[in-house]
Amino acid sequence: MRTIKLGTSTLEVPVVAVGCMRIKSLSKPEAERFVQTALEEGANFFDHADIYGGGTCEEIFADAIGMNAAVREKIILQSKCGIRKGMFDFSKQHILESVDGILKRLRTDYLDVLLLHRPDALVEPEEVAEAFDLLESSGKVRHFGVSNQNPMQIQLLRKFVKQPLVANQLQLSITNATMISSGINVNMENDSAINRDGSVLDFCRLHDITIQPWSPFQYGFFEGVFLGNEKFPELNKAIDEIAAKYEVSNTTIAIAWLLRHPARMQPVTGTMNIERLKDCCKAGEVHLSREEWYAIYRAAGNVLP
Repeated sequence: MRTIKLGTSTLEVPVVAVGCMRIKSLSKPEAERFVQTALEEGANFFDHADIYGGGTCEEIFADAIGMNAAVREKIILQSKCGIRKGMFDFSKQHILESVDGILKRLRTDYLDVLLLHRPDALVEPEEVAEAFDLLESSGKVRHFGVSNQNPMQIQLLRKFVKQPLVANQLQLSITNATMISSGINVNMENDSAINRDGSVLDFCRLHDITIQPWSPFQYGFFEGVFLGNEKFPELNKAIDEIAAKYEVSNTTIAIAWLLRHPARMQPVTGTMNIERLKDCCKAGEVHLSREEWYAIYRAAGNVLP
């Protein structure tokens, strides 16, 4: 699979990351087949979080892949922390305890990447910096990033954290593309011109922070998928026509649309279906034309100014 650099790090990562949030839904044989298929496709970057399945998803993954030293060298592991029941917590103590739990469940000595999950309103960046320093010096975490954070929140962390923040995981799909639309509708009075995220797309490009789109097939906030959905007839017609041209599935085109953006994003899949995972991986081989990219964008209901 085609690879990119993750932020300013030396990590070469596949352009598609495998999200493991739903691995708990699989039986042990199914989980083993799923993980093996990902590796066969060159998708060796696995995204986790300590809250997925209450931690059991990390345990299931470690069992499915048969974690040992030889296996660990062949994969890239990312996990997230900071979400607790009824609250968010970026305290030093919680970050350190969370990482220890993650490492134990994944049966590994280190994470390649740790992301801070949803923003904590009570964050004290000095504490985050102390936690990151300890995690780096101990070898428990090699690279750091954030998730769902806007530019000013990242800048606040960067004032104290000495490690580069290499990734920002954000919700982004064809139907949830406000960070793209606000840039297209600059100086307009329509709803699409509303800047809801502080120009996070441009900010991440300026600072070489890799955007990892999550829920690349979802519309709304986990309301459902847009592919094959009767609520989006024009969008599906456009995607299907382009998919037929490239002789790939609509799934492949939905991911290829994100990869076509020059920000060099790394979409995070969420499917546990082996064939759909394969289709996601094929997206790295499809390069949409500018005309095709905009045709899909307009078919999603976006009007160019």
